[in-house]
Amino acid sequence: MTEATASPGIQQAAAALKSGKVVAYPTEAVFGLGCDPGDRAAFEHLLSLKQRPATQGVLLIAGDFEQLVPYIDMDKLPADALQRVQASWPGPHTWILPRAASVPPWVTGTHAGIALRMTAHLPAAQLCRAFGGALVSTSANIHGHPPARDAATARAMFGDELAFVLDDPVGGLDRPTSIRDALTGAIIREATPTTVDSTQIG
Repeated sequence: MTEATASPGIQQAAAALKSGKVVAYPTEAVFGLGCDPGDRAAFEHLLSLKQRPATQGVLLIAGDFEQLVPYIDMDKLPADALQRVQASWPGPHTWILPRAASVPPWVTGTHAGIALRMTAHLPAAQLCRAFGGALVSTSANIHGHPPARDAATARAMFGDELAFVLDDPVGGLDRPTSIRDALTGAIIREATPTTVDSTQIG
């Protein structure tokens, strides 16, 4: 889907993102807060809304693999690891990958790698495509509190601090996505219903 054929809501959300604003949008399990990962002012505003430490880093989502390639150091990613990652995408699987040197340091915090997901949730994927790149994806909640699972809750939490709330449903998951290390296969975060706002959460 191109920006021209996206729904009015997706177009409004994408326009807000392009203007350096923070929006809320549905993901596979919960509502997320998003911004342009390359816009430091927008990123810092997002963290202030969540009251979340900058050291934790965030994950990025995209609608297409090509949107994630600029964030990956492909020279440090073995072919078998790349195959494992791509076999799981699009889908509710977040991977820690070697980060490209051009990745802004505020995106990853103190982490050596970068957490990425090619989402299969249609509204989120369409938003990335309308924006034209990967987006920050971190749960819509105050740090340590349960995340919003609908647009009304996201609005109630953050009010006018959000430039736009995309009022589409979340996906069918009842828990955040799992996070695994692409190089080792190690599970960093289990996809459990009790997990809230842990390291590099989506």
